[in-house]
Amino acid sequence: MSPASGRVRFGVVVFPGSNCDTDAHHAISTFPDATAQYLWHKDTDLAGVDAVILPGGFSYGDYLRCGAIARFSPIMQAVRDFAADGGLVIGICNGFQILVESGLLPGGLLRNMGLKFVCRYVNLRVENPATPFTHTCREGDLLRIIVKHNEGNYAVDPTTLAQMKARGQIVLRYADAHGKLTPAANPNGSVENIAGICNETFNVFGMMPHPENSVEAHMAGGTDGRTIFQAMIDSALGRAEVKA
Repeated sequence: MSPASGRVRFGVVVFPGSNCDTDAHHAISTFPDATAQYLWHKDTDLAGVDAVILPGGFSYGDYLRCGAIARFSPIMQAVRDFAADGGLVIGICNGFQILVESGLLPGGLLRNMGLKFVCRYVNLRVENPATPFTHTCREGDLLRIIVKHNEGNYAVDPTTLAQMKARGQIVLRYADAHGKLTPAANPNGSVENIAGICNETFNVFGMMPHPENSVEAHMAGGTDGRTIFQAMIDSALGRAEVKA
């Protein structure tokens, strides 16, 4: 099916070493207006999906550098073409790392400050609610979502950072429970507490926290992650209407 029939098809790319692909697939299955299917890293097309998820994990064992090998997977050319055509792409954790390595997002992701793996819940302040991934939120809203990574320290050169801020590409920032941007709220040392960014055309989004682990009320993570996926679903349906 397609957005034209009222259901958005998500493609979840599976790389060797992905370990959050099933979580992402399950998360999408909790939305009545969406379905999910797996896409293998050796595929050369996206099988007609309406949105793409690059999930978390340790693609190719994180050898060389996180995401550096996955960028050469055959399916990534299809992802680049899809993004160039305006398709929605979200990279979560390792998926974010793959997007920056592929040149689909600016900057890079370094070892966490303190050089330790971090796994805990964080508060994310919505900086830009006018994106296909956050339009279900208001500016300043706080989302409680888990992080679990070793290389989540976002870095970018000052000139590019200034341009990103001017364009509104900084989408999410780590904050405390009151919405303040403090060093203690920053789990990895990311510049200016950055947790999620978009490309210049706002159809490619990378975030280190894991919204797929916060979609069900009976789970400890709560449901704040649903806002991200619901926004994508609504955006994909709207895009299909425009094309029609």
